[in-house]
Amino acid sequence: MNLFTLTMKSPVGPVRLYATEEALTAIYLENHKGAPVLAASEREDHPVLRAARSQLEEYFAGERVSFDLPLGPMGTPFQQSVWAALREIPLGVTWSYAQLARHVGRAGAARAVGAANGKNPLSIIVPCHRVVGSDGTLTGYAGGVPTKQWLLEHERKLLAGSASAARAG
Repeated sequence: MNLFTLTMKSPVGPVRLYATEEALTAIYLENHKGAPVLAASEREDHPVLRAARSQLEEYFAGERVSFDLPLGPMGTPFQQSVWAALREIPLGVTWSYAQLARHVGRAGAARAVGAANGKNPLSIIVPCHRVVGSDGTLTGYAGGVPTKQWLLEHERKLLAGSASAARAG
């Protein structure tokens, strides 16, 4: 399997994107805890990477609230189920690890769900930053808690902006 990469600038620091020929496989923030070292060819003209960079730039600029990209994260079936559930958390909403565990049908497995959440290779696009402690506190995030806080605040602003636009329209 050939893997391609490019790095983009963002308000939360450099972001490294990875893709196969067909799908985006990973997004890692600078100093991303647990990020694997991946052998990949730099490829600025790769269509999936270009689309991902464009959509992320729109997201950071406040012009995009969801993503439409071919995704191909590598993980176990359990991890895949958790990552799919993460994509169901609405913009501007947070779930606790316990809520996420119940959502994937594993009510007693909040720790296992938390571990799968922590292995999410598609930061931001698969919104693992929307998962918080049961008391609402910002718990660990592979990209750092300050980045998690920035993303959540950014999404609250995006949501407020889209609600204002809907009222005005």
